[in-house]
Amino acid sequence: MAAFLLWCILFIVCWPLALLAIVLFPIVWLITLPFRIVGIAVHGVFALLAALFYLPVRVLRGPRAI
Repeated sequence: MAAFLLWCILFIVCWPLALLAIVLFPIVWLITLPFRIVGIAVHGVFALLAALFYLPVRVLRGPRAI
């Protein structure tokens, strides 16, 4: 909703720039999509490594800490 309100303000102030933003937004979204997917995968790998690193500590603490 905030993005739409900002776009409306931009449309009032400078309508050619607002129309250019409307046209370019899907193109930019499609270009950045692979980078976001890679970011999710890298985050998952780091979470897996952290879980493997902390596993011995969790095992040694025992069931009391659950």
